[in-house]
Amino acid sequence: MEAKYMDKPLLIAEIGCNHKGDMQVAHEMIQVAANFCKVDMIKFQKRTPRELLSEEEYNAPHPNPYHSYGSTYGEHREYLELDINQHMQLKKWCEEEGVTYSTSVWDLTATKQVVQLDPKMIKVPSACNLKFDMLEYLCEAYRGEIHVSFGMTTKDEEEQIVQFFETKNRAKDLVIYSCTSGYPVDFEDICLFEIIRLKNAFTDRVKAVGFSGHHLGIAADIAAMTLGAQYIERHYTLDRTWKGTDHAASLEPDGLRRLSRDLYNVSLALNYKNQDILEVEKVQRNKLKRF
Repeated sequence: MEAKYMDKPLLIAEIGCNHKGDMQVAHEMIQVAANFCKVDMIKFQKRTPRELLSEEEYNAPHPNPYHSYGSTYGEHREYLELDINQHMQLKKWCEEEGVTYSTSVWDLTATKQVVQLDPKMIKVPSACNLKFDMLEYLCEAYRGEIHVSFGMTTKDEEEQIVQFFETKNRAKDLVIYSCTSGYPVDFEDICLFEIIRLKNAFTDRVKAVGFSGHHLGIAADIAAMTLGAQYIERHYTLDRTWKGTDHAASLEPDGLRRLSRDLYNVSLALNYKNQDILEVEKVQRNKLKRF
């Protein structure tokens, strides 16, 4: 039997808002993720806080004041937000470092702006996967891959989303993600077998199934690959002690580097022997085998 290696999943470093609203920090994170961690894609987030939040939500205090960058939750979100020209620069920096730029979009205005950048992939987070005005705009105005997370989503809603993409003839550009929406997520709540369920339900209907993790460590990501996840997405920070709620559920550079290394090495290990006695075994067989 000819040895066949499993393809290494594409590794996405989710910077999100972990740049703290600072373009210099964002640039450094791109450079480290590309050159030290060896990721395939780097992903940010794009919001329009005044559109996304109600007036009451905008003016309310941050639920965790220690992690707030403003006196209200809206001010906090505005502080962390990068405008579309800054995202254009982020995309250029990613291209200079040889990695793919992407971003999650949280509202229709942000979606329209990001589509103008024409990235290879745009992500719809779990919180927004039933915003069909956004999904419709992406299907009609954008020709790249559309990635959608299925955290906090019922099975009926999953089917509704996939059917929507099928009606738009875009399901073969759709990548769906097994995800548990929590920061961080306990191991018993990661529910990795959801990857198998999604593959069984949708493999013939969508482009691929991925895994988006908010857990600690990297062991679960390796297991996700062995279960068939073709994309692995992890939040990434330069320092898990920084102010902000996502840092605690993020990997620091050495953790992300080890994840990239281990995904590659384990992908090589997931194969069959191509002959009864491998070349590496022959010396040991001649030396040790007794019969």
